[in-house]
Amino acid sequence: MGNQVEKLTHLSYKEVPTADPTGLDRDDGPRIGVSYIFSNDDEEMEQQQGPGQDAGDLQDLPEEQLQTPLPAPQQPYDPRLYEVECSVYYRDECIYQKSFSSGSAALSTYTPENLLNKCKPGDLVEFVSQAQYPHWAVYVGDFQVVHLHRLEVINSFLTDASQGRRGRVVNELYRYKPLSPSTVVRNALAQVGAKERELSWRNSESFAAWCRYGKREFKIGGELRIGKQPYRLQIQLSAQRSHTLEFQSLEDLIMEKRRNDQIGRAAVLQELATHLHPVDPEEGDGEPARTTSEYVELPHLPPTPPSQHHSQAAH
Repeated sequence: MGNQVEKLTHLSYKEVPTADPTGLDRDDGPRIGVSYIFSNDDEEMEQQQGPGQDAGDLQDLPEEQLQTPLPAPQQPYDPRLYEVECSVYYRDECIYQKSFSSGSAALSTYTPENLLNKCKPGDLVEFVSQAQYPHWAVYVGDFQVVHLHRLEVINSFLTDASQGRRGRVVNELYRYKPLSPSTVVRNALAQVGAKERELSWRNSESFAAWCRYGKREFKIGGELRIGKQPYRLQIQLSAQRSHTLEFQSLEDLIMEKRRNDQIGRAAVLQELATHLHPVDPEEGDGEPARTTSEYVELPHLPPTPPSQHHSQAAH
């Protein structure tokens, strides 16, 4: 189906509907946010155009599959320099939070060898590196993880799955009630070998989170995209200010959150600053405001009339 849909660019933040981070929802009718309904997202993939293969053959492939993986940086990885503080809300309930202000030790990263000493069966593991999509996996014991990689769920040694990147246990990011460790491991192992059209997840994070929490919201098409957007991604700009985007499904929100992880904190803040304080072409250097599509192109639903943006003081 993806080959029959025109490939569109990602909406700029100027076009994305936003909301009050306090949770107050004005009754201004249905709004459509960023949608990745025709997009996949399976990181670290490199797909070169082979003999007899044209660009149309690659249209359905995830954006990470079309990029060449970057080598892991040699310098120490500092989450505060590269990652974006954010919270995810379903209506008024916080279901995900990444914060450097409290419990920051949970965001510390370790070499794959040291990470093995901290893992228990059923744990969620995240591998991170500058300018790359984070890669999630489920630790199943015996130094092994199950993860979605290259459009297939595979069982690998943790050190191999890391591809040289640093990692951490991320059981506390999502605030859903977890399944028992044995059930998490069983969910993961039962999917080993699933590939391509058999997959029900767009990325490694959604797959790993589904294994641990068992919620259909992590699956492709797990929620209907109709009516108002019940999900909000609150991006922390500073200690006192935040910017909030609305989404109709958790699946779409995770895709946007992962895009922010990949382009990095500086680029995200630059995009939002450009939106909040656009440059008048008749003033200053005369440069037009930059859009998100200059950083990455992702397909989405046809655009709807623009909604209002709100940048609010954090409460």
